[in-house]
Amino acid sequence: MAEDKAYKLLAKQEFISNSKAKDLIDRGLVFIGDKKVKIARGVVNDNSRFKVIKQSNIKTIFEDENLIAVDKPFGILSEEIEKTFKEKNRETRLLHRLDKETSGILILVKNDEFREKAINEFKEKRVYKEYIAVVEGVVVEPISIDKPILTVKGKGGAKSVISKDGKEALTEIEPVGIIGKRSKLKIIIQTGRTHQIRIHLKSIGYPILGDELYGAQMRSKRVMLHSKKIKLFDYEFESKEPKEFIDF
Repeated sequence: MAEDKAYKLLAKQEFISNSKAKDLIDRGLVFIGDKKVKIARGVVNDNSRFKVIKQSNIKTIFEDENLIAVDKPFGILSEEIEKTFKEKNRETRLLHRLDKETSGILILVKNDEFREKAINEFKEKRVYKEYIAVVEGVVVEPISIDKPILTVKGKGGAKSVISKDGKEALTEIEPVGIIGKRSKLKIIIQTGRTHQIRIHLKSIGYPILGDELYGAQMRSKRVMLHSKKIKLFDYEFESKEPKEFIDF
């Protein structure tokens, strides 16, 4: 049976360029059956049929003289959103970041004075950050996870571990729904370490659905983590739960 690289076959099937096909695979948007295609240059059978998940558009939900709040789709880097605004001659900078795999509220700032004040609010732990997640396992009561996190950066990107040599990190979780062997959680964090929620949930035996980097076994079309609400100064922004979180 003939074989070829995944991105080349995808490009032919979707009538797109090779570079676009690579990008779709890198974003985690391409599947064969229920298996995600992880490596664009990986070899697959010529008769493989791909399914491409449609990615939501970047949506601006609020803007004033200080900031822009957007609803970030999963599968896109926070830095790409910053670049998109700059290409439109909008002088904005990221105030914080979300993982590529995470969707929801992302804030960009428009002037240095406001940025400095806002960064201080984060440092002083006065910013309210609420997420939702769907995890493997049945969570029946609130749990406080207070474990230091150490982040290691390598060629494959950053990955965090629980370590006494890490930085303090506190994650509060509360179950809001259970279906079978899956639980939907409300999550509140004060610190914002790299992959904090993902590694903390793994550390107590409840990896986020679809998060293969941190040991998830159940398949999903995405990492089931969403930034739902942020409160900063007198601002309050909320992103609606994506459909997959409602139908988890």
